[in-house]
Amino acid sequence: MSTRTRTRQAESGHEGEQPSDEAPRAGPARRTPSTTTGRTSVNRTTDGTVDGPRSKQVGSRHSTPARDVRVVPGRPAANLAGAFFDLDRTVLLGASGPAFNEALRRATPRKIPAVPGLGMVYRFYDTWGESLPSMGLARAGALVAKGRPRREFEEAAAAAVDELRKLVAPYVYPLIDEHRQAGRPVVLASTTPRDLVLPFADALGFDDVVATRYATDGGEEDRYTGGIDGEFVWAKGKLTAIRGWAEVHGVSIADSWAYSDSFYDVPLLSAVSHPFAVNPDPRLQLVAALRRWPILHLDRPPGVPKLAGRELVDLTSIVMRPQLFPYARFDVAGVEHISSRGPAILAFNHRSYFDSAAIALVMARCGRRVRAMAKQEMFDAPVIGRLVRASGSIPVDRKGSGANAYEQAARALRAGEVLMMAPQGTIPRGRDFYQPRLRGKTGVARLAATSRAPVIPIGIWGTERVWPRSSRLPNMTNLRHPPTVRVRIGAPVEGLTYQDPHADTEQIMDAIVGLLPPEAREVHEPTAEELALTFPPGHEGDDPAKGLHRHATN
Repeated sequence: MSTRTRTRQAESGHEGEQPSDEAPRAGPARRTPSTTTGRTSVNRTTDGTVDGPRSKQVGSRHSTPARDVRVVPGRPAANLAGAFFDLDRTVLLGASGPAFNEALRRATPRKIPAVPGLGMVYRFYDTWGESLPSMGLARAGALVAKGRPRREFEEAAAAAVDELRKLVAPYVYPLIDEHRQAGRPVVLASTTPRDLVLPFADALGFDDVVATRYATDGGEEDRYTGGIDGEFVWAKGKLTAIRGWAEVHGVSIADSWAYSDSFYDVPLLSAVSHPFAVNPDPRLQLVAALRRWPILHLDRPPGVPKLAGRELVDLTSIVMRPQLFPYARFDVAGVEHISSRGPAILAFNHRSYFDSAAIALVMARCGRRVRAMAKQEMFDAPVIGRLVRASGSIPVDRKGSGANAYEQAARALRAGEVLMMAPQGTIPRGRDFYQPRLRGKTGVARLAATSRAPVIPIGIWGTERVWPRSSRLPNMTNLRHPPTVRVRIGAPVEGLTYQDPHADTEQIMDAIVGLLPPEAREVHEPTAEELALTFPPGHEGDDPAKGLHRHATN
């Protein structure tokens, strides 16, 4: 059912449709909002996530929807909060105008008049945000559309969806999901004409749209008159339009959430109890600091900085080359199995501290940002901890339940990120290091079941010859005959049940073993010297000659 249909039903007192058998749309999972969600049942968090009731099944940017949110006129306002999202530079990384203009150009039989300097206006907008001239042009759009049939705009809107989805900030997906799981209607609020933004809003799973409406003559072709029907949805006009929507749908603005990049949305942000400045323009940045509003950047994980528009992992990928490690040779193949878009879990076997260098080279070659699951101890280190945190890595507290790390990892996958994980959890010790069959924990399998992200197996071999666990540093003196580090990336693991994490873990580990050289699958009786290499320096308490059988638990 289209957003327009849902709105008309709600305004006439009818409830939304029940789940149907139609093909699911891409976007966050939809559900009927709880009538008990309000100010007392949820808490605002500084990273924009929602601390409130959640379902056990976490949605994803690819999963979807089965249910339309029911918004019923007359519902007591205090019983339902909403989440309102601005479009440009908030949901999207930049302006939507270029995508819509190109789609209109293709869909319109007669040429649309060119606006001098429009490209420069959009470039300024992408960098600095809204300005009075840019909004003046937006307001004049109704005059440009005068005389055109509404159908042309609707066709252009549908054609622009794919291009707009490429601009969606990654962490918008999990944020929308979390509001849905907390039972709130999620609404796109934009100055952009409603006829243009509706298909995109539906594709992302928004429940409704509050946007500028171009007036039409109501004739057979429903042509635009050059005027605006109702509010110009900008600045105070946006707040007025949202208040009108909220009154019809029984939503309390005072208990709601709002997300925007623009100083001109301060009236809206001031009216809600949970305001978030998203990628704020300079003036909104100042207002947010003075009022202590949380600041979000939905193009990256919370707390990850950017320098000249690049993250630390981007800079690392630029400089990461095999020449940085003259004491090792690298034989890497199969990078093409890592998709250029969408979530993925890279599952590798752990043999050495030097595995991180091998994985970093894979990251550089695949051109994707990869988030690592790393031990909490690395985050606690004085200098390296800041770098690890700035890379967007996820801390794993091995002494705790791991629930927080799991939730962060699931959120990253919903945002379309690539996760790097070692199912073994740590480097095996003693005889376990030489076992031809690998044992793993179930975290990768459970995340795959939750997100349906493909699991990409990676087999690493030879890193222990560069940096054995018994050494505090890699052997950097072997420049004449450096050992070869072999890395093989396989195709996504097929046939996972998504129901039995133990069986799926075995299948994932078997896929990793299948990528290792034949010698890895042979039974090997290690010598005392070989066993000693598998223990940390200064290790005491286990006899290396006997070996340590410490199998991973699930």
